[in-house]
Amino acid sequence: MTGRGAGDDGAWPEELRLLSARDGLAVTFDDGVSGVLSAEFLRVWSPSAEVRGHGAADRKTVGGKRDVRIAALEPIGNYAVRIVFDDGHDTGLYGWRLLRRMVVEQDAMWAEYLAELAHKGMGR
Repeated sequence: MTGRGAGDDGAWPEELRLLSARDGLAVTFDDGVSGVLSAEFLRVWSPSAEVRGHGAADRKTVGGKRDVRIAALEPIGNYAVRIVFDDGHDTGLYGWRLLRRMVVEQDAMWAEYLAELAHKGMGR
């Protein structure tokens, strides 16, 4: 990745590295924020309309993705990456701000997801 996207005033990813088992994505930003996001976490928090819906009330809880893997990473311009999962899901565009927020807020987001699963009687 070279250069920042037009109008991008947030942190810029220095590295996106697919883990060898394809079960996670290591992300490092130029402001020092870094972490590993599991494929399951990325899949259940996909920014796609299929998962996110068209508003907070429309968000779907996606269960049964414990063993999902990342099949491919596809750069989208200078602003995002499309993550293709081995379950066929490929419509989410993960922008840099979203990926950074996912790294920073991963614990809270994961806890929210687990609570949703429990409330709905769903499994991972």
